[in-house]
Amino acid sequence: MDTLFADSLDSAIATLFGTDVRIVSKRPVYGGDINEAYRLSLSDGSAVFMKCNAPKNLAFFQAEAEGLKALRKTKTIGVPIVLGIGTDKKQKRSFLLMEYLEAAPKIKGYYEIFGRELAALHCADTSAFITSDNSCPFGFTADNYIGATPQSNTPKENWIAFFRNCRLLPQMQMAEKYFDSKMSRQCEKLSAHLDKYLIEPKFPSLIHGDLWSGNAACGPDGKAWIFDPAAYVGHYEAELAMTELFGGYPAAFYRAYNEINPIDSGYPERKMLYNLYHLLNHLNLFGTSYLGAVQQILNRYA
Repeated sequence: MDTLFADSLDSAIATLFGTDVRIVSKRPVYGGDINEAYRLSLSDGSAVFMKCNAPKNLAFFQAEAEGLKALRKTKTIGVPIVLGIGTDKKQKRSFLLMEYLEAAPKIKGYYEIFGRELAALHCADTSAFITSDNSCPFGFTADNYIGATPQSNTPKENWIAFFRNCRLLPQMQMAEKYFDSKMSRQCEKLSAHLDKYLIEPKFPSLIHGDLWSGNAACGPDGKAWIFDPAAYVGHYEAELAMTELFGGYPAAFYRAYNEINPIDSGYPERKMLYNLYHLLNHLNLFGTSYLGAVQQILNRYA
């Protein structure tokens, strides 16, 4: 189903819920990241989650909507329904509307179920999520964003080429201003010899792409739901690595994941190389506080 595109917030609500329904209150909530986020209470008693930003940033929401729809299409894990996007000229804001997730108490085995459902996502068929034929299975139907940074999803014939050309190299080039000559040489060496460290997956996986703990939460069914994606078809190890970058989940999560999609024994040696992408992105977005972490990974692999 195509996503509703509206020329105002009021018209979006009227189209989605009926012409007699209106917004009665707007409350700021956590979860917007680089955007403003609100819980919209409607006159029919329902609620909607809205993210908004400047009109020029509508592309953020278009990309996010496509990622959410792709993840939801697998029917493997909780993903909020995209209701609509648009630009409100009167309010001078672009917006994304989604179902509002009313949190319930976590069910028994929350993290084990989360692990199994994430593994099921990674095992789902990916043919609908790339624009090329099966000769180039890694990429996505469109480019998107990792945070505020553009993320290329040009299809590639193998995973290592995709990770090199669409992930590491663009971030390395943007971060060049922070590097001394040694780090620049290390980046060149590492990018040229990624096949020394990385492996090709047994199958491509649709991944969330930015799955740190802040992009998952308990939903109305007491299970984990995921949102704010930077989705693409890649290697599931890149997703697991991201879950570990800023704290990680309990060991039960990873054990349960492994029951459904066995984790290769060499993954622990590769995970920080995958996370170099995210640390470079943080360096480019937030500055030199992440330079030391980048340097440590470069020293390890290059």
